[in-house]
Amino acid sequence: MTIVSSHSSPAICNPSSVSDFITLLKPGVMTLVVFTGLAGMVVPQLTGLGHINLFQQIIALACIALASGSGGAMNMWYDRDIDAIMTRTKKRPIPSGLIAPDDALAFGLFLAAFSVMIMGLALNWVAAFILAFAIFFYVVIYTMWLKRSTPQNIVIGGAAGAFPPMIGWAAVTGDITLQPFLLFMIIFLWTPPHFWALALYKNDDYTRAGVPMMPVVAGAKATKKQMLFYTYLLTACTLLLPLLNMAGLIYIASTLLLDIIFLYHIHKTTLDNTDKWARKTFGFSILYLFVLFTAMMLDGWFLYPI
Repeated sequence: MTIVSSHSSPAICNPSSVSDFITLLKPGVMTLVVFTGLAGMVVPQLTGLGHINLFQQIIALACIALASGSGGAMNMWYDRDIDAIMTRTKKRPIPSGLIAPDDALAFGLFLAAFSVMIMGLALNWVAAFILAFAIFFYVVIYTMWLKRSTPQNIVIGGAAGAFPPMIGWAAVTGDITLQPFLLFMIIFLWTPPHFWALALYKNDDYTRAGVPMMPVVAGAKATKKQMLFYTYLLTACTLLLPLLNMAGLIYIASTLLLDIIFLYHIHKTTLDNTDKWARKTFGFSILYLFVLFTAMMLDGWFLYPI
């Protein structure tokens, strides 16, 4: 499989705007990252495992957001060659010629350093270290290494997106225990069926770009089987939270319903020879994670009212 060079880039033909730099931060991804980071901060406070004031919470969320944005900027810097080929990404600021690659890299590096330093100074260095490692994992391990070398890229690389609840938890408690690791595992197991649903209906894009996503290498049928496998593992993982006194009836009822609907979508996707159910599954998977973590926080509020 031929991979185009990551060092080629278009000439800059238009001046950069603030909105171009905001796009560079991947605000859609950032929203989900910040929300799961918020859950990681709220749950230990509601269960009496730690406390930080409102100002510190705002700083921690801002650091998580900026770190996510830094990863997005450096991801777009490195992937500018394949972004120019894929229909989903060809209008991004760098392949569009709106932001120079060097500017994007400098912007990402500055945000990374700034967010880690502020997290360490304002909260604690355990949270800052995990934040730094999450950026490193996404940019170096996933973007620069795994994405172009193995169909397991999103499985292993998905760990990068699973760190925010652990970061939020560490910001509050100053340490990491089994409980935040379980939140990590929920997102880790959610990522393959979520992203492979997208890869199924964007298979032509990844094929043209030479990116060995699972549907490109193993085919749609094998990918769908693995999506089903990971979704069953995810279901089992979500049901472990009540055993650790992290959730009650609101969460249990919500996650049972969500898991049933998610499994229904995955099963329909496995039987569908078109893109219809893959698209529906991708859309629902995002809603799934938002509702699941919302139920987690609501349950904590009613179980342990402040």
